[in-house]
Amino acid sequence: MKKLLYILLCLGLLLCLCGCGAQPEAETDGLSIVTTVFPAYDFARQIAGDRAQVSLLLPPGAESHSFEPTAKDMVRVHSADLFFCNGGESEAWVEELLESGEDIRALSMMDCVDTLEEEVKEGMQENRAEEEEETEYDEHVWTSPRNAVRICEALCDELCSLDPEGEYDYRERLAAYKAELEDLDAAFRQTVREGKHHTVIFADRFPVRYFVEEYGLEYFAAFPGCAEDTEPSARTVAFLIDRVREEQIPAVFYIEFSNQKMADQICEDTGCGKLLFHSCHNVSADDLRGGVTYLELMQNNALALKEALG
Repeated sequence: MKKLLYILLCLGLLLCLCGCGAQPEAETDGLSIVTTVFPAYDFARQIAGDRAQVSLLLPPGAESHSFEPTAKDMVRVHSADLFFCNGGESEAWVEELLESGEDIRALSMMDCVDTLEEEVKEGMQENRAEEEEETEYDEHVWTSPRNAVRICEALCDELCSLDPEGEYDYRERLAAYKAELEDLDAAFRQTVREGKHHTVIFADRFPVRYFVEEYGLEYFAAFPGCAEDTEPSARTVAFLIDRVREEQIPAVFYIEFSNQKMADQICEDTGCGKLLFHSCHNVSADDLRGGVTYLELMQNNALALKEALG
């Protein structure tokens, strides 16, 4: 099916390039950068500034794990100076595209950091087939601010190579942005250091393993980060309720675009609160129009974490 999809996309691409009903995009000054997920989009905006036109393929509010590009998306990727993606199983279409021999300059965020294998913790509901043998890696590498620094450094190098005349601007913007990311990192470390608790509970999927590993936090969750299921078993809910009670956890987390049903049930049974921890993988249409940034979302996470750790 993946091969068939790729063939169909390529045919659509040829039709678009031939002008069959498609409107050509207007010429713009500077580099063209096409990104797949919100963190890549925002990092590119921060480092490139007004020297590039940055666009995001993933529609606002959409789930990145089920996203498939359209023929128009493929035209945008092929015409970009830089294709800035995440990588991983959720972007398998990207791997097929890059292996096709097409002349596409790409940078993957997962290639910029040390990746961690997907983990199934005690009490977590696993939905992958038991016979599946291929190792899966957690894709949410940007949730660690220190990883964000590494990704932005690699992006800056790529931009300097593409646009040598802009190197001073790129390096200057990188230095300023790194300082903000380091302040964010320091805030998280202080919160963890001063917290009464060192365990977080996600009544949801768990897309922040790089985050908890960075700050030495223990965690329990209903599903792995890339799980397709959102309806937990009674056993999973009961396990999380027991953890909240035994460790006297003040609040449980849910993630963006969640229906929050599990968090509500746990709160009702235990009396704890519920808090949003935004994984930043995508944002709403209103947030996108409002110019929300990775830093803003993560600063809100820092406030939520302080409340959850007590």
